[in-house]
Amino acid sequence: MSVEVESKNQHLKANKENHSNSPHIVYYGNSEEVTPLGSYDYNEFSQIKERKQSMTGFDDDYVDFVDYIMKITHRIWEEKGIGVIYDTYHNNVTMHCGSVDLQGVNAVVSNTLQTLHAFPDRRLVGENVIWSGNDQTGFLSSHRINSTATNLGESSFGPATNKKVSFRTVVDCFCHSNRVVEEWLVRDNLHLVNQLGFDPVELVKRMSSEETKLQSSFSSSFGIDENKNGQFSPAVYMPSSKGFEVGEFILELYNKIYQRRLFNHVKDFYTDNACAHYICDQNLVGHQQIQGMLISLFASFPSADFKIDRVTCNKGISKNEWDVAVRWRLSGIHEGIGYFGLPSGKPVEVLGISHLRISQEKVIEEWITFDGLDVLKQIYRGISPEVSVN
Repeated sequence: MSVEVESKNQHLKANKENHSNSPHIVYYGNSEEVTPLGSYDYNEFSQIKERKQSMTGFDDDYVDFVDYIMKITHRIWEEKGIGVIYDTYHNNVTMHCGSVDLQGVNAVVSNTLQTLHAFPDRRLVGENVIWSGNDQTGFLSSHRINSTATNLGESSFGPATNKKVSFRTVVDCFCHSNRVVEEWLVRDNLHLVNQLGFDPVELVKRMSSEETKLQSSFSSSFGIDENKNGQFSPAVYMPSSKGFEVGEFILELYNKIYQRRLFNHVKDFYTDNACAHYICDQNLVGHQQIQGMLISLFASFPSADFKIDRVTCNKGISKNEWDVAVRWRLSGIHEGIGYFGLPSGKPVEVLGISHLRISQEKVIEEWITFDGLDVLKQIYRGISPEVSVN
């Protein structure tokens, strides 16, 4: 079996600690093997030379997996070492970007060049890398980034605006033998285009029209995902551990709130003053605001199915704290009035990655990231700029 095929299979069964009874979508990384972000500024972080983690197959200058993710990001984007991609991405890498997949290392290089043409002074501040795995079966990272940039060049959004922007990106990477084999990229593009001053609806109509001319392929719907299985209610997740177990806590949270729409249970999983950082730079504090955000989102897709692809857990820097990454998908019909306006009847799939900080067995802070512009593109697909959806 080739490394490529083997690696893509192995990331589904990367190392998992035996203390959890959670299903095999929950994984743990040993925080003692790496230098976690938050302890150091990048100036100090980049000077760490002691290798504490086995990194067989990786270049010698990466001391651990977090260091690998941070260094290749810095070298490619901030140092403009675009060719580092050839040394750190698999020739047949798959990059999942919402409703579109990019295939092959040349597509990654092209995407990077075009982004830096539009935002040549982009700075990427790594806020956290949540990870799991090892150098035998492969590593997976979930890297949360806060970017600042100036729009000095033309982009797929439109002509240069010379406006300064900031936006959040979360990237999951499966890596093996010094190469990124598969990547899931989630960027808050709706917030980005709003700051640039473009009308998001007119923009996605134009982008959809141009992509149709280029015969760009979108995933087809051969059946509609629904939260209910026929006439049966959504399944109930029952934790098997008697005490607190972070993986089971997360699965129960998403089962009750996201899958079963029991928004009254927000108070059971979040502290009174918990803060959820939502798309478009919205900071929601407390149970009522978090409930309102979730209700507004699901009102747009009331019968859509919510699935968890992966949960990655790391012990936090402080005692009794956990950092958790959750990669998820929401798929169904845009058939309700909610966050995304009047219903269009279009099938939509939302790829999202959330980071949660848990302390004393409750969520104290959360970052919910998905590409709202990509959602609008799916909603307005096939609608020309001259014609209203309603």
